[in-house]
Amino acid sequence: MNNLLKFFTAAIAATVLSTGSLIAREGDQISIVGSSTVFPFSTIVAERFAKNTDFKAPVIESTGTGGGAKLFCAGIGLDHPDVTNASRAMKSSEKETCTANGITPVEYMIGFDGITFSNSNKAQQYSLTKEEIFKAVSAKIMSNGKMVDNGYKRWSDINPSLPSVKIDVLAPPPSSGTRDAFVELVMHDTCKKVYKMSKDDYKASCSALREDGAVTEAGENDNLIIEKLAANQGRFGIFGYSFLDQNKDKVQGSIVNGVAPSMETIADSSYKVSRPLFFYVKKEHVGVVPGLQEFADYFMSLTVSGSPLEAAGLIPKP
Repeated sequence: MNNLLKFFTAAIAATVLSTGSLIAREGDQISIVGSSTVFPFSTIVAERFAKNTDFKAPVIESTGTGGGAKLFCAGIGLDHPDVTNASRAMKSSEKETCTANGITPVEYMIGFDGITFSNSNKAQQYSLTKEEIFKAVSAKIMSNGKMVDNGYKRWSDINPSLPSVKIDVLAPPPSSGTRDAFVELVMHDTCKKVYKMSKDDYKASCSALREDGAVTEAGENDNLIIEKLAANQGRFGIFGYSFLDQNKDKVQGSIVNGVAPSMETIADSSYKVSRPLFFYVKKEHVGVVPGLQEFADYFMSLTVSGSPLEAAGLIPKP
C-alpha cells in the first residue's frame, strides 16, 4: 500500500471513529489555520503559489494562534490541517499534545512583527510607557506594594499629563498569539522589571485583562478593530504592526517607551513590543498532501527583503 493510500485509509478510519461520519478535504488542497496576524502574509503566498505552480491554492482560515495549534495538534488525516500559522512560538503544552497524537510540527520562522497600541489618526497620538499601558488594561495593579483591583477610569487617572479620556481598549481574545505576546512583552515585563516580581508572582497576578468594561475582547478580525477605532477617537486597539502599516490612513500607533512602531524600529529591536512570526508544517503530511513541502519552501522564499510580504508589512529576518 503506497503512502497516499495509507494516508486516505487512516484519515477515513480516524474520521469515522471520531465523528461517526465521513468528512474529507476537497480537491487535494493544503489546509491552513492559525494566526490572524500571519493570515494576510499566508494569503499572499497562497495566491502566488497557485499562480506560479501546478498546485491548487491552499484553503486558509484565521482561527488565532491558540485555536490553530489546537486544530493542528488534534490528529493526522484529511480532517486535520496541514499547516498552522503562529504569532508566537508553539508552547510546550501544545507540542506535547502534538507528540501525544503522533504529530511532528516543523517550525519555520518567517520574520518579525510589532504589537501596536493604536488609535484613530484623527485623535492625539499618545506617548506611553509599558507601565502606563499595563495600568490601563490589567485586571490587577500595584498599589502600596500590593496587587489590587484596577480602578482607573480615565487616562489622566494614570498620569495627569495624559488626556482626560475614558479608558477604552479593544483586545485580542485568549486564543490569539498577539494577546499572548502582549501579555508577555507588556504586562509580564512591567511586573518583572518595574515591580521586581518573581516569575510565579507575575504570571499569577499580571496576566489577566480587565473585565469591568474598560477592555473588550474584539475577536480575531483585526480589520473590524480598525473600523471600530476609526469610528471612535477615544478607543485603542491591540494588533500587529502589519495591520497598522496597511491602514495608516485610518489609525496610528502609540509611542511606547519613547519609540514609535515602524519597520525600522522593529527590525533594529529599539521598539520593545515586537515578536517573531512562524508557521508550522505537519511532517506526517509531507509527501502525502500534494504540494505541502513545495508551499513551505515557496513561503520561505518570499520572506526576504524586497518581497511582496515585506511590502505587506512583514519585517524580514536580518
